Amino acid sequence: MRDEGLDVELELLFPVTDAAAALRNGEIDFLAGAAHAPLYADPGWSDVRLLAALARNMYWFLVVRSDLDVERGALSSLRNVRIGAAPGPDLGLRHLFRVEGVDVDAAGITVAPVPGTDAASISFGVTAAQALEEGRIDAFWANGMGTEVAVRKGIGTVVVDARRDGGRGALFTFPALMAARRTIDNAPEAAAAAVRGVMRAQRELRDDLGLATKVGRALFPDMEAGLIAGLIERDLAYYDPAITPEMAAGLAGFGRDTGLTGRDLGYDRLVSEDARRLWAGA
Repeated sequence: MRDEGLDVELELLFPVTDAAAALRNGEIDFLAGAAHAPLYADPGWSDVRLLAALARNMYWFLVVRSDLDVERGALSSLRNVRIGAAPGPDLGLRHLFRVEGVDVDAAGITVAPVPGTDAASISFGVTAAQALEEGRIDAFWANGMGTEVAVRKGIGTVVVDARRDGGRGALFTFPALMAARRTIDNAPEAAAAAVRGVMRAQRELRDDLGLATKVGRALFPDMEAGLIAGLIERDLAYYDPAITPEMAAGLAGFGRDTGLTGRDLGYDRLVSEDARRLWAGA
């Protein structure tokens, strides 16, 4: 983004529901996070527009303790487990249980924040993997980094990969760059520069995975920094800035079905018109 002429600072705000409130209140100008997050702060989606997809599809994994021997996709076999999930992402898992016909209360399933993540952390997923290893939770719903750590250590098994497993869950939400309308209206070139920055990052990662390792070393412990390039390579096929009508419809339906909004949110309300022209010209 700086190479595109935009003076930016990167700030970690956790959980994403609080970050959405910060965007609404003008404390930040852009938010990179789950596309449904603005609905927590603005159920009518009146003041936010999506600028670009950081990647496609819901991007969290359900990882269960290996010794529980739960098969891939077998949500209905889970009983009496404590699942760690961050506010915001947790709704994706709760709704996935619902559409799969699983009554979490009857099954004795609890979904709650991971102990130790009540303040900003480097990576929720890494913290969740540690909590799983220490027996403080039985499963977690988190990002690819935490998943890879748990699987490599042999402490966790992937039961759901929402991005790749397909079905309705894949389209509940996705990672997106977004901004308040005041930023888009009052500083359109800044918004355009941010979109170009995301598009450039996606292209450059496709060309040189080593860039991911370089960034990872600044953000993660040594083990996790060594894994990041492989995770990025696995996801390259999903790196596309365009937000399709199907993605927007899935997001809108998820918002309605979970009670985050009572509105029928159309494509034009969700997605910036100016940003669409930038994707089309890529």
